[in-house]
Amino acid sequence: MNAIWSIAMKELKDGLRNRWLVAITLIFALFSSGLAWFGSSASGMSGFTSISSTIVSLASLGVFLIPLIALLMAYDAIVGEDEEGTLLLLLTYPVNKAQLLIGKLLGHGFILGIATILGFGASAFVISIFVQDIDQSALLSAFSLFIISAFLLGMVFISFAYFISSAVSEKSKAAGIALILWFVFVLLFDLGLLGLLVATEGQLQSQMLPYLLLFNPADIFRLINLVGFEAQGNGVLVLAADLPFGLSSLFMLLIGWIILPLSGAWWRLSKRSI
Repeated sequence: MNAIWSIAMKELKDGLRNRWLVAITLIFALFSSGLAWFGSSASGMSGFTSISSTIVSLASLGVFLIPLIALLMAYDAIVGEDEEGTLLLLLTYPVNKAQLLIGKLLGHGFILGIATILGFGASAFVISIFVQDIDQSALLSAFSLFIISAFLLGMVFISFAYFISSAVSEKSKAAGIALILWFVFVLLFDLGLLGLLVATEGQLQSQMLPYLLLFNPADIFRLINLVGFEAQGNGVLVLAADLPFGLSSLFMLLIGWIILPLSGAWWRLSKRSI
């Protein structure tokens, strides 16, 4: 346990030294605060509208932003250490490869968790101060749900970054594959489902297509924040109405998405020659 904690603290200190924590916090705070106040400008409204519309808008933003930040933060976690020679040094200490991965996950999790709470919490604080007659308990509950789901989504893509980083031999390859992965899950996946829906003329809508949403952690994240407010999704998320899953099941699926690539990362790292 001491070895895991030491690696986690190393990653946290590296994140502080590289300004990752400050940068991510500022990005989340600026975008979330701006979206909370100006998200309805396209419909001719200005200022804060409602908690539900704010959270749904933040989820639409977060599904693009959070996976990209998580991948950029961790894509070189293994291959970068290997290129610099520090991976071999770390493994000379009484620490195995599983402990190394868990320690790195905790360290990056600390950075992401603090940035998520401070960044998105800033917009909740601004709303609570400047919006009159707002239900404070509803605001706290809504943003807590969103922040937890956003953190888990980030951890999913950090785990994917570890898998990529354990499988390649160069940082440049890891960066390229990470960007491709982001493109597939955030953009291409839903376009593919919409194409399949059009190609089958909607015949698979009540059968297989709704469950295919669960093969994308980004869609699970958006579903959590739609189910939490009983909101209607747009695009491919309209299919979610046929899914018999509640919040607890969706959260468990998101946690499963963390474990799956992390297990693959451990398998690849155990076979990696150092």
